[in-house]
Amino acid sequence: MREMIQLIRGFKDILPGEAELWQHIEKTAVALFEAYGFSEIRLPLLEKSELFARSIGEDTDIVEKEMYTFPDRKGDLVTLRPEATASIVRSYIQHKLYAQDPVQKFYTIGPMFRRERPQKGRYRQFYQINAEVLGVDSALIDAQLIFMLVTLFSRLAVKDVEVHLNSLGCPSCRPEFKAALSGFLSGLKEKLCADCVRRSGRNPLRVLDCKVPSCRDAMAGAPSLLDFLCTDCSTHFQTVQDALGGLHVPFTINSRLVRGLDYYTRTTFEIQTRSQGAQNAIAGGGRYDGLIRLLGGPDTPAIGFAIGFDRLVETAGLNRSDFIKKPDVFVAALGEKSTRSAFDWSCALGLAGITVEMDPGGKSLKSLMKRADRLGAAYVAIIGENELDKGEVLLRNMATKEQNALPLAGIAERIAAIVRAGTMRP
Repeated sequence: MREMIQLIRGFKDILPGEAELWQHIEKTAVALFEAYGFSEIRLPLLEKSELFARSIGEDTDIVEKEMYTFPDRKGDLVTLRPEATASIVRSYIQHKLYAQDPVQKFYTIGPMFRRERPQKGRYRQFYQINAEVLGVDSALIDAQLIFMLVTLFSRLAVKDVEVHLNSLGCPSCRPEFKAALSGFLSGLKEKLCADCVRRSGRNPLRVLDCKVPSCRDAMAGAPSLLDFLCTDCSTHFQTVQDALGGLHVPFTINSRLVRGLDYYTRTTFEIQTRSQGAQNAIAGGGRYDGLIRLLGGPDTPAIGFAIGFDRLVETAGLNRSDFIKKPDVFVAALGEKSTRSAFDWSCALGLAGITVEMDPGGKSLKSLMKRADRLGAAYVAIIGENELDKGEVLLRNMATKEQNALPLAGIAERIAAIVRAGTMRP
């Protein structure tokens, strides 16, 4: 026997039983997004590597360590997308969607790829739910996106949700903060990891995002960007806070929250939960007003968020078994002629929107009834040679054990009516 081929480390199968829960989460998210005017956009998994280097930032962990990048046959570097925002912006620019309407609202759901250490809720192929608003600079849209996230998590029964909020300023006020931060870092080089020492000179904000415990401890007294905000950024940030208060969304100001991407400006936020014991971010985002221009488009404000789908599945207070689709009808056919007859009208039941399961393998009635019970079928339609000769089908309600004989003529329509009515008498 040949050796079994197994999954690549950091990847996972989403099996039946779990997939139905994923589908429910997707449907819940889509219904909410579309109620707020968002439209779906579907994007390729593979992009030119330059797209992510320019947008995310060459000094970030994602670009330096985590991207799946390789040359194609022509030698051009391509990358499996590590996040969705850059691809959405690339599409917005390439297809000149701003010419149709400068305000565009998109959502997308799909896999991303990062080569980081696999752990619970974190995979190398992971899934995200993204929503992006391009062309709106009002702080009210920032608050609305956070409100949408909190609403979604409420609908999915995610417990202990906390909103963490910060402002990263703009190109006018950030340089002064960077200078102050660089001065603070200059006396810490012996306490910082090698990556932070290297980044402190080129991009000191990245040091704030380091997850190494010793670096986080060393940065406890670092200056806060909130103390350096210009008047416009301060007003914008206060408007976000006031709007969240008006929407009754509690939040915590977290001056250390910078996220892991270079393109963020002004509002940045995370949704965290303690539902699994430890503090975990299950969603995050922020404003990226300069990214569209950076990637060759018009000077357009934008904001968006990403939800970690894998982690959301684990934290949602939903019972997987509640979403497993069970057959409305299990067809138990005995004998070759009966099986052929049952096959035809079981297909008709499927066309009528009735979930039907049939085992044409010639098994005994006892075996078929056991399988129907295991699948959780609501009804079992039994037809053998005797029933075929009589021109009838026995329909059994598996909950009440009531069993009736129905005429074989028009049986698909009769069973469909009974299933829809929820009674043995349509």
